[in-house]
Amino acid sequence: MLNKKDIDLGIAPIGWTNDDLPELGGHIPFEQCISEMAQAGYTGTEVGNKYPREPEELKRYLNPLKLRVASAWFSTYFTEGKKDETIIGFQRHMEFLKEMGASVIVVCECGFCIQGKNLPVLEEKPVFNNRQWELLKTGLEGIGQMAAANRMKIVYHHHMGTGVQTRAEIDHLLGITDPQLIYLLLDTGHITYSGDDALILAEKYGTRIKHVHLKDIRRKVLEQVRTEKMSFLDSVKAGVFTVPGDGMIDFIPLFKLFERINYQGWMVVEAEQDSGKANPLEYARKAREYILKNGGI
Repeated sequence: MLNKKDIDLGIAPIGWTNDDLPELGGHIPFEQCISEMAQAGYTGTEVGNKYPREPEELKRYLNPLKLRVASAWFSTYFTEGKKDETIIGFQRHMEFLKEMGASVIVVCECGFCIQGKNLPVLEEKPVFNNRQWELLKTGLEGIGQMAAANRMKIVYHHHMGTGVQTRAEIDHLLGITDPQLIYLLLDTGHITYSGDDALILAEKYGTRIKHVHLKDIRRKVLEQVRTEKMSFLDSVKAGVFTVPGDGMIDFIPLFKLFERINYQGWMVVEAEQDSGKANPLEYARKAREYILKNGGI
């Protein structure tokens, strides 16, 4: 079983209200979201667009519920040549997370991303050329140095619809970047969606993984995505993602691996769904029970 002393278990607000698809849970207030997180037994949250961005105000909401901020997403645009703008935004983002007590910063390169476009996500994703890979390497290592100077870490989120979607692309990125500056966020759902295996990725990168998103995949919906050449957002609305224990991924070998390598850090349940079809509190509790039973945390 996983070591409770080393691992914090959080949940992302995207199961309640979706930043990319406001029609999914747009009516659910921020206060309900964090209250139900605590009710379901989680100790942390990632930050959604309804969350206050003034640290003291956010703490006033979270502290009574004994919730902490695990991290928050930051989009980089290095491959589009937007280095200066990206660094300015990153500085603000880092300062906010540091004030909230987070130690890792989730980043994803969104240059040329098709995540929000009506394009087939598996067929039309961007492919970086050598110059773009170099821009990405240099940019990430630059903000990685900024994070290290603040005793924080960059964790890179491989993501559908981006230029770092597949295991080969993750391998390339981690192969060209400094392992002391750029770490990996393992997202079990996204790597499975891309056609690869979360366990293989975890075995390969082991202690370079400093943040984990626990997300499951509904096999029938994924088959539909491939057959119908669906866009990413259409696949979300169709229900491709769900919580651990409700889909096709076997998490038990992953939990055993993380026990073996003595993983320390956050594991965050993150499963964007239509809250009208998948009651957020019900699914949060379902995930919590599964992780406790099979992971011991």
